[in-house]
Amino acid sequence: MAIPVIMPRQGLSVESCIITKWHKRKGDSVEVGDPLFTYETDKATFEEESQHSGIVLDIFYEEGDDVPVLTNVCVIGDEGEDPSIYSPHAGENVQESTQEQTELIQEMEIDEAESRGVKQEKVDWNKNIIKISPRAKNLADKAGIDISKAKATGPEGRIIERDILTLMEKEPSLVSPAGLEKDTELDYEEVNIPNIRKVIARTMHESLMTSAQLTLHSSFDATEILAYRSNLKEKGEKFGLGRITLNDMILYAVSRTLLKHRNLNAYFLGDSMRLFNRVNLGVAIDTHRGLMVPTIFNADTKSLYEISQEVKRLNEACQSGTISPDLLTNGTFTVTNLGTLGIESFTPILNPPQTGILGVNCITHRARESNGEIDYYPAMGLSLTFDHRAVDGAPAARFLQELVENLEGFSLLLAK
Repeated sequence: MAIPVIMPRQGLSVESCIITKWHKRKGDSVEVGDPLFTYETDKATFEEESQHSGIVLDIFYEEGDDVPVLTNVCVIGDEGEDPSIYSPHAGENVQESTQEQTELIQEMEIDEAESRGVKQEKVDWNKNIIKISPRAKNLADKAGIDISKAKATGPEGRIIERDILTLMEKEPSLVSPAGLEKDTELDYEEVNIPNIRKVIARTMHESLMTSAQLTLHSSFDATEILAYRSNLKEKGEKFGLGRITLNDMILYAVSRTLLKHRNLNAYFLGDSMRLFNRVNLGVAIDTHRGLMVPTIFNADTKSLYEISQEVKRLNEACQSGTISPDLLTNGTFTVTNLGTLGIESFTPILNPPQTGILGVNCITHRARESNGEIDYYPAMGLSLTFDHRAVDGAPAARFLQELVENLEGFSLLLAK
């Protein structure tokens, strides 16, 4: 019995996913557990495994297609079964049927015209109808190739990129010298922008275009948290605390400070503001695919150890590309740390509609006067960007001021 395979829904907020790679082709045998295709959401990548054994009877979408969730992607069944009833493109058959009727009418008109001695040629309706993917067409245009020479191997008789590459290999004489010269003028590599990069670009551009962003810079004496971390490294394993980082401590301090500065733990919605009673803390994580911002929900209710463990789990899921999209939403404030890369000061960009984001910088040693003498201390920089439509400079500065006090007295903060 033929069984359709649908595009899974990865999270309640996901409406469509992009197929990035097919592991099986039409006509291939499939066993339970075999990978069928790889697909990605805005932020994560997943692999769909077959739940049934049989043969891939048909594939309805190609690599690079954006497919609505819960839509039939392919059909698995026994040889000889008809998969067409499961095609999401079934409506296209109506157009083909209409075309057949048009051709029949045309033939009748030709017969009538010829019976009157008038010579009339039949129009070839299919002559200029060639299905081709955007990627394949772009390659063909660059190489100056006549796409009608390509043999289509994609779904529904569509020409895809590999068909153009195959044609270029088999018949290099078809490649336009002008097209080749155009691509060899400069030594460069042109790559497609992945979906996650498009989302980041759109979000960052929207952020700067739709908000009034201002950044305040401050720093704090990191002596206290460095000493606390040193103590944890020495004795933490004995108490089952694992590895707690400086960034974990900053996240903890931010979660405790924010609730006293509610306009920074908020969404600016134009005519209104949404002030949150809990802190859902977004944590910016660098991955090989791009920036991801998972959320520590209710961070203000969690211990330092719980925050540390959750950040590690979220980081692992982001790095593997398997994080649920639901964990990448609903943050109320974001922390991004470039201090590990030696950055002393930067201007983080808001994650709309949030009203604040904190940038964490590296530790530098600064001089200060103490009892008539100059001593040096480790200073860690903080960069707070806020939406000036929602928060004025003085309230934002007071948040930074209190955060500095909490970090410089971290042991006391833990006792609260």
